[in-house]
Amino acid sequence: MRPLADLLRPRHLNEVVGQGHLVGDDGTLTRMLKSGSLGCLILWGPPGTGKTTVARLLADGTDLHFEQISAIFSGVADLKKVFEAARERRRMGKTTLLFVDEIHRFNKAQQDSFLPVMEDGTVVLVGATTENPSFELNAALLSRSQVLTFKSLDDEAIGQLLTRAEEGLGKPLPLDDEARAALVRMADGDGRSSLTLAQEVWRAAHEGETFTAEQLGTILQRRAPIYDKSADGHYNLISAFHKSIRGSDPDAALYYMCRMLDAGEDPLYILRRMTVMASEDVGLADPNAVVMAMACREAFQLIGAPEGHYALAELAIYLATAPKSNKGYLAYHAAMKAAKKEGSLPPPKHILNAPTKLMAAEGYGDGYRYDHDEPDAFSGQDYFPTEMGRKRFYQPVERGFERDLRKRLDYWSRLRMERNK
Repeated sequence: MRPLADLLRPRHLNEVVGQGHLVGDDGTLTRMLKSGSLGCLILWGPPGTGKTTVARLLADGTDLHFEQISAIFSGVADLKKVFEAARERRRMGKTTLLFVDEIHRFNKAQQDSFLPVMEDGTVVLVGATTENPSFELNAALLSRSQVLTFKSLDDEAIGQLLTRAEEGLGKPLPLDDEARAALVRMADGDGRSSLTLAQEVWRAAHEGETFTAEQLGTILQRRAPIYDKSADGHYNLISAFHKSIRGSDPDAALYYMCRMLDAGEDPLYILRRMTVMASEDVGLADPNAVVMAMACREAFQLIGAPEGHYALAELAIYLATAPKSNKGYLAYHAAMKAAKKEGSLPPPKHILNAPTKLMAAEGYGDGYRYDHDEPDAFSGQDYFPTEMGRKRFYQPVERGFERDLRKRLDYWSRLRMERNK
């Protein structure tokens, strides 16, 4: 039996689900095809969202010759052959739509090789990538292309695919309502995966059998979350986690932390990031935050997973609900900027030690006032280099709403109640 994803591949753009902003009546690609002009494109989005299908349909809709290669299996020699064949077609009056899957896997030199054939119109390049093009593709390539973002499929779109599969095969999925909802969740926004899982369900079912959610979990191995620890998923989740803690939302912080742990992120990496947050975002409003971070790291290393995850959860909640101050962070960067700008200015002589007679004769230590002997243990001397003048880097921590935990938690409760209305 052919894979369902291939069997049910859309034949028209309006059959592509979940990408209405691109293929809807007023979508970007719909407008392009109506204008009769198609430029070079980079299709960026998660797996199973329709990038390859859309590339094929674009070729059909513009009467271009469709050529597909994968950056995983192609090298410089393969690209030369493809370009030469495209030039030959162009001499015969036919333009090539060159679809490059996983285009981000080509190195800089290989990406640069596309530029001449893009510029002279030999090919219309359509590249697909699951990685952020801003990080993975050359600026020259991006400047000649339009980036179109594909969205992860929502539950409704996955449901449409499953219904289409049932209609195409002429039989319902042997699942009760709860199991069907579980299957949609297992797909994790990946249309191809949803059809693959559905096909496995049909293969496993006996005549007249209907699976419950519990049985479905036994039949299908749970699909790993989409999360590449060296790519966008990694950076997006740690960013969301950091900003949730900075924004004093312990519930969102726990959610994103658990997403990362569930996907296999190194707990020590999460602990390192929370240690940064303790000094960057909580800072001097609660200096104990750094101590707490180091203690939780030690606790995790002593206990290990999974019980050690409780220490991570405790730290995430502590940091999210702690008062916030970035005064130390700002003071550090202001001082560093001044240090780089002012150069190697000598400190004033009155605060320098004079271990030799020559140094004393030069005025080292002359006029220094010992603070502990002064009223209130404060002399008020100027410690900055004379040429630099007095600077102010650190602003004291302000008290107020940032210290009022109850107000923040009440705010989140009200917001959730409004969302759930």
